[in-house]
Amino acid sequence: MARNIMEDWIPEEYDSEVITRVAQNSVVEALANRKVMGSDTIKVPRMGAVSVNLVAKGADYVDGEPTNDNLILETRKFGTTFTIAEEDLDDTLADVISGYQKEWAVSYARKLDNAAIACTGTENGGTVPFTSLYKSAGAGQKLATAGAVTYAKLSDTFAIYEGGDFANDADTVVMAHPSFKGAFRGIVDSNGRPVFVEGLAGTPATLFGVPVSWSYGLKTSATASDAPSGNALLVVGNRQHLILGVRSGVESLMGEEFRSDEKILKVRSRRGFGVSRATAFGILEVTAGA
Repeated sequence: MARNIMEDWIPEEYDSEVITRVAQNSVVEALANRKVMGSDTIKVPRMGAVSVNLVAKGADYVDGEPTNDNLILETRKFGTTFTIAEEDLDDTLADVISGYQKEWAVSYARKLDNAAIACTGTENGGTVPFTSLYKSAGAGQKLATAGAVTYAKLSDTFAIYEGGDFANDADTVVMAHPSFKGAFRGIVDSNGRPVFVEGLAGTPATLFGVPVSWSYGLKTSATASDAPSGNALLVVGNRQHLILGVRSGVESLMGEEFRSDEKILKVRSRRGFGVSRATAFGILEVTAGA
């Protein structure tokens, strides 16, 4: 059926409710190192470790020879259309378009986080849009617990990250599925002090003094999902090594169905994602319910 486009794509403003909902529900959108993508594919330079030598008086300097490569980001499009009856636009006090946009933002946030952090499948550009952090990380970056989230498990997960080459207090973040909250509240250190402090009056919650961000996308799933049902994940690491490519969006487009009294709302976001150093993270996976 023929549809007429009525206007150009309209980007959401950064202070809009839609963008706010995305940021509130997506740890990737809120925390990752953002790179503007001027094309559908970009290369992000990645430099290896550099050795420092001692130089004797009058001696020649030795060249540093780091292993350099590139992280390649490819744009993937997240989008949905909504068919809206003209009567719903004319006859209701509710802002139908805004309602659809905001609900889309929540689902998009969860699906992006799942695709970027928790998806277990191999990247195929479709149902698995990216190689996730979970997929990138080796066995040495992951711990598992069969249901019981303990002080020792949390401490060991932090130790995986803190013992690596990319730990940096200024950029350290914790990302977790909200199901961890119940377990956190009962965990104390050897002096009886809680390791988890819930945020008040707009301040973030903290775990071992590190800000915690929550996402319903942080459960494992074989393909990208906005309602994953696998194992809950907690991730601690350096946020600078989560690379989010921003090609366009979040943005909307309104069209008209010519043969009927209907409007077509299209909402999309175009993103790339990659992990520059998987060893910059520690992952705790709950294998039998949090």
